[in-house]
Amino acid sequence: MTETLQESRRPSQESVPLRASKRLPSAGAPEVRRKRIVIVGGGFAGIAAAHALRHSDAEVALIDRRNHHIFQPLLYQVATAVLSPAEIAAPIRQLEVKQRNASVLLAEVTGVDIASRTIEASSPGGGIREIAFDYLVVAAGMRPSYFGHDEFARYAPALKSLGDAETIRAKILSAFELAATTEDEGERARLMTFVLVGAGPTGVELAASLAHLAKVTLRGNFRRIDPAKASIILLDGAKRVLPTFAEPVSRWVTRRLMKLGVKVVTDVKVEMVDEQGVIAGGRRIPSATVLWTAGVAASPIPKMLGTKTDRAGRALVDPFLKVVDAPGVFVVGDAASVMQNGHPVPGVAQAAIQEGRYVGRLIAKELKGRKVKRPFRYFNKGNMAVVGKNYAVLERGRLHTGGFLTWLVWVFIHILSLPQLQNRLRVQRQWLWSYFTGQRSSRLIPEAHEPP
Repeated sequence: MTETLQESRRPSQESVPLRASKRLPSAGAPEVRRKRIVIVGGGFAGIAAAHALRHSDAEVALIDRRNHHIFQPLLYQVATAVLSPAEIAAPIRQLEVKQRNASVLLAEVTGVDIASRTIEASSPGGGIREIAFDYLVVAAGMRPSYFGHDEFARYAPALKSLGDAETIRAKILSAFELAATTEDEGERARLMTFVLVGAGPTGVELAASLAHLAKVTLRGNFRRIDPAKASIILLDGAKRVLPTFAEPVSRWVTRRLMKLGVKVVTDVKVEMVDEQGVIAGGRRIPSATVLWTAGVAASPIPKMLGTKTDRAGRALVDPFLKVVDAPGVFVVGDAASVMQNGHPVPGVAQAAIQEGRYVGRLIAKELKGRKVKRPFRYFNKGNMAVVGKNYAVLERGRLHTGGFLTWLVWVFIHILSLPQLQNRLRVQRQWLWSYFTGQRSSRLIPEAHEPP
């Protein structure tokens, strides 16, 4: 007998088939319904939670509006043509092959009703359906934040999805192509000026990779322009780059960026972004390519829970990552605001994985009738950032390192952390090719769609 995502006690709701099934009751015994755990989000936290529930006697339903899991730390390499999208992504549906009690649904959550223990999800071409749950794990992640200036998004794409990365890649490569065709020196200078807003890890890594693209990969590719003369400007409102890292690490990174030809401008706020460039600190910077790496905000789903949120929209959860006054409802990853020793747990991949794994194991224990007394504790394995070829920095407690050996550690960790074996093999091969030749294999500008 196959059970569905739709509860029998709600006959008017549309059903969605699952792989899991009900237990067959013994003679004379009432039928026992397996608990249903709904996970919203197929990022690091959601996948970790589902994996931790693989041996539990429950149905696990993972819902995501994308059909793939993205290895976010390498997204900037897709944007700068080092890697192709398929090399850092894996289909979420593979979860059904590897985990017999799990099912995957391609849909976007549009509402949550804690009282009736249901969520609303909209599937492409399938309309809106209600899905009942016994446990709910919200791992919906983050989205770009323009700090109240959403009009900037039209001219300054952010980097949160594969689509964003491909848009940025096309924008960068098109700027060089157009610069090679124009006769206007002023316009050529504008086309060859790249402005990145936000000097956190994403901004630093993207700026360094863009500098390598211009000075090494594209060298000799154009007769009318010299890509090495491109101007790359990294802006931030903070007083230094990588403000979440220790000050010595920030100084190392600044020197490295300047050596690569990146102009670092800190303690300046962006006031306007338009098709001609940016206005920062009262000064106009003409640019055809402005990239937004400044801020993020939580998905709207935490607010649907009716719980308190912080200024970024993240749900304020208790030490067990539970939503207060909502039994069986958890928020993990970037969508959760978790405090530890008076400081917020950082919104990084390792924290999301640990939170997802913790909640999955907590639910598995509760299903067995065991009470979990130990709250979540984040173990900081260290923070890293790569700044171009042969250089990375690592910060873990009082340990601060930077250089070639740290870069090798970064390479090793990231290859091992990729979602599938084929991803690891492809990325390793591509990195070796790029390392020794300086070339990048994904320098493609998509053709504009023309209706027949």
